Amino acid sequence: QVQLVESGGGLVQAGGSLRLSCVASGRTFSSYFRGWFRQAPGKEREFVATINWNIGATSYAESVKGRFTISRDKAKNTVYLQMNSLKPEDTGAYYCTAGPGTRVWEVMDYWGKGTLVTVSS
Repeated sequence: QVQLVESGGGLVQAGGSLRLSCVASGRTFSSYFRGWFRQAPGKEREFVATINWNIGATSYAESVKGRFTISRDKAKNTVYLQMNSLKPEDTGAYYCTAGPGTRVWEVMDYWGKGTLVTVSS
């Protein structure tokens, strides 16, 4: 089985930066993409970013494009989310995922417990 564990969340002021990490443990799996979703208070989970594990191609939600960067370290089986120019609307629980190359939470193969990000104004 596979376990995904996120870390790096915290409290930052608007305009600040934060880097999230997600380490995968357990046996290898067939998922070709790793990514991030988030859930703001009172809202449903939404897609943030994804990366093709093999070739490194990335895709971003329009709301974070130009501000967030997803990357991976294959040797460490770790995916990162560098978040710059943070806005209060970026506040929420951030979840690491592994699954197909889609933006639909319900078809993800694995997901973590989440790490909290709070952006103050």
